[in-house]
Amino acid sequence: MWTFVIANTVIVEILFYTGGTGKNGTLTVAKFFGLHAALLMLFQLLLVARLPWLDRRIGMDRLTVWHQWVGFTLLWTLLTHATLVVLGYARLDGVSMLKTLVALSGVPASLLGILAAVIVVVIAVVSTRNLRRRLRYETWHGLHLLLYLAVGMSFVHQLQEPASFKASGFGRVFWWALWLLTFGAFVIGRLVLPVWRNAYHLFQVSAVVPESDSVVSVYVTGRHLDRLPARAGQFSVWRFPGHNHWWLANPFSLSAAPNGQSLRLTARAAGKTSAGLRHLPVGTRVFMEGPYGAFTSLHRTRPGALLIAGGVGITPVRALLEEHTAGDVVVLYRVRSADDAVLIDEVRELVAARGGRLHLLTGQTGAGTQPFEPHNLHALVSDITERDVYVCGPTAMTSAVLRGLRKLKVPNRQVHAERFSLA
Repeated sequence: MWTFVIANTVIVEILFYTGGTGKNGTLTVAKFFGLHAALLMLFQLLLVARLPWLDRRIGMDRLTVWHQWVGFTLLWTLLTHATLVVLGYARLDGVSMLKTLVALSGVPASLLGILAAVIVVVIAVVSTRNLRRRLRYETWHGLHLLLYLAVGMSFVHQLQEPASFKASGFGRVFWWALWLLTFGAFVIGRLVLPVWRNAYHLFQVSAVVPESDSVVSVYVTGRHLDRLPARAGQFSVWRFPGHNHWWLANPFSLSAAPNGQSLRLTARAAGKTSAGLRHLPVGTRVFMEGPYGAFTSLHRTRPGALLIAGGVGITPVRALLEEHTAGDVVVLYRVRSADDAVLIDEVRELVAARGGRLHLLTGQTGAGTQPFEPHNLHALVSDITERDVYVCGPTAMTSAVLRGLRKLKVPNRQVHAERFSLA
């Protein structure tokens, strides 16, 4: 992956230095930022294309964090490019930047670039932490879809700019190949593969089992599930179009290892979609995107394992337990009270069958209760540095565990974490 990123960045640098200068120094620098903005935009699409090759090695949560940081880098690169273009032509014509901006707005190619930049700025503003928390997920997600319009405008804008597509024969071939590769990967990963997979497997609800007053398990069956590339520890994005609106979708982990006959998801009532799961009629059609995630045994490096879960984060950990048949296993399950321990009986049974240890860590985190401080982790699992450590739970808990593991000097290659923060 990094070879791909570096190679394309080097090619863009070569295109810049061999493509000639602009009409003045300011426009030359603007060209530099414009080329790199185009490359960043393509990287953005690849990060959210949900390519199985990337997802199973890196994980959707980490790809989403990279997407966020690349997005804000793209924002400042685009703003710098646009500002330098206006400033460059203002100096060239000897007029104010405002008059230059108005004049450029009358040029179709420039207008498309301006509109694309405006969309990116708007999405960046609503994605800042304070505003994002005040918006409903559906509203934020709907606004975010406007970025695809910005990508289309940027593509046409680049087609009409000689600095990118028309500077040389090699440049034209490179940009067309990169755009086609990226757009093709995006369409296949986000549209073709999910549609084909659902048409092939015909997922539907086979049973709904309440686990507690606020937790429910949904069993999903379908055709040829033995051919579905799903592993314990992964999650999918689930839609129930016959029961909820199409745009209501949630990521839920598989709470049991796939057996080729059925899939099981377990969810706590935390929103409209998850709260309505207990009322799903048997036979309801299901649209599933996935499975996704690198939180699997494919990344095991040691025979022993430590599985740490917080709250409903026990669901992928419980599935991993079912698949874990070799080596010593220890489970740390963090909940506020024993009544909140979802699937605890199943977890106890699986741990006992494997001769492992289960520690149910209850109580509210505070000055006297810090179970994931380094000394507490070491007291619970003295050989922690010799194990693979899987961590899944709320963001605050996961961050606390990762800090403790770093202080204990657990090698990074042995740490596997998944956060509940895809948005």
